Amino acid sequence: MKALNYLVAFLGGVAVGAATGILFAPEKGVETRERIAEALRKRGIRLNRKDMDTLIDEIANEIKPAEEA
Repeated sequence: MKALNYLVAFLGGVAVGAATGILFAPEKGVETRERIAEALRKRGIRLNRKDMDTLIDEIANEIKPAEEA
């Protein structure tokens, strides 16, 4: 059970790290949003523009405290 917890924590860290890398990559925001949308579509998740903006804002807000530390 303990190993499963470590695996879940690791995968969560990978997901947050990937999202952080994508959001702070030196690309235009439009291109970044399109890449995120495409990655989600490949996984069967469809979001409209408003939902995508909300998701990106939530990720950015989660990242900000880490940047300030």
